[in-house]
Amino acid sequence: MTKEIFIITKNKGKILAAQSVFSKFGIVVKNIEKDYPEIQANSSMKIAKYAVEQAGKDYNLPIIREDHSLFIKALGGFPGPYTSYFDKIIPAEKILELMKGVTDRSAYMEVATAYRNSKGEIKEYIFRIPLVISEKIQGNVRNWDRIIMLKGDNKTFAELNEKDHLDVWNKNYLAIAEEISKEK
Repeated sequence: MTKEIFIITKNKGKILAAQSVFSKFGIVVKNIEKDYPEIQANSSMKIAKYAVEQAGKDYNLPIIREDHSLFIKALGGFPGPYTSYFDKIIPAEKILELMKGVTDRSAYMEVATAYRNSKGEIKEYIFRIPLVISEKIQGNVRNWDRIIMLKGDNKTFAELNEKDHLDVWNKNYLAIAEEISKEK
């Protein structure tokens, strides 16, 4: 019997990252098409967990929802779990203007994943990815992706292919896939 996991997202990158891991364990990734509200909360985990709880009311399935938050050190941790909202309204150029003359350009992405197993139990997985904010706009897609780089890299997210660095993004999916493979 084929095992399946259902992901709540429309983000092709998140689906690709999930498939890159779960397929190695013989687990098929399926997308839940229904829209669930993305609540505003002070943590990525609260956002992910809320969506999984809501989907769990509609579907008795193993479900995952991942949420990412960007924390820029020089800006006091801004924007945090409000990343998606502010990325839509504040141009990358404005972020660079705010960081003019700043030498510590470190940041990190918090990746929080809520997993609802087939018994209805919700488990939480979280990790951080070290980042750097570039000093100039690089690339031509999605606003802030043109200024965010993995620490030690010289390309912004906008300059990378969706398949580049999948191993960096899929740690929570790997932990969940390992857990599912042990389930009877």
